[in-house]
Amino acid sequence: MAASVDPLVVGRVIGDVVDLFVPSVSMSVYFDAKHVTNGCTIKPSLAVLPPRLSIGGHPDVFYTLVMTDPDAPSPSEPSMREWVHWIVADIPGGSSPSCGKEVISYVGPRPPVGIHRYILVLFEQKQELGTSVEPPTARAHFNTRFFAARHGLGLPVAIVYFNAQKEPANKKL
Repeated sequence: MAASVDPLVVGRVIGDVVDLFVPSVSMSVYFDAKHVTNGCTIKPSLAVLPPRLSIGGHPDVFYTLVMTDPDAPSPSEPSMREWVHWIVADIPGGSSPSCGKEVISYVGPRPPVGIHRYILVLFEQKQELGTSVEPPTARAHFNTRFFAARHGLGLPVAIVYFNAQKEPANKKL
């Protein structure tokens, strides 16, 4: 248990975004062929399209996926914390987000300054949420804990996070 949450504590994911939890469902995340591991670096240009996710769990159980950036607009002054990048609800266990209901469409990482954390949080639903999940009115100032409480999701069952920073502009010769 401790080994699976340690990177989340060190990376301040636990604390800044969610409370301490016990991972209980497998979740694999890929951008192209790059497997995302906690704390790895992903170039924003690789993450323009939504990641491929494989979610464990039982097919009769539904999950909600939330992707946020708690470091917007700057890690030293995260005044827009959290900025929500993606929400998908009603994902059947053993499948992927493409089988769920997209609540807010995917927007890839666009860190303006510094190294940002991008956190994919998976919650187990007590029941199918259907149309009860409304998109947030704005992407800025999202709160994962509040969202989970509002929809009765409880603590996360899986989290994967990566880091990204602004890529240098291509130099013309």
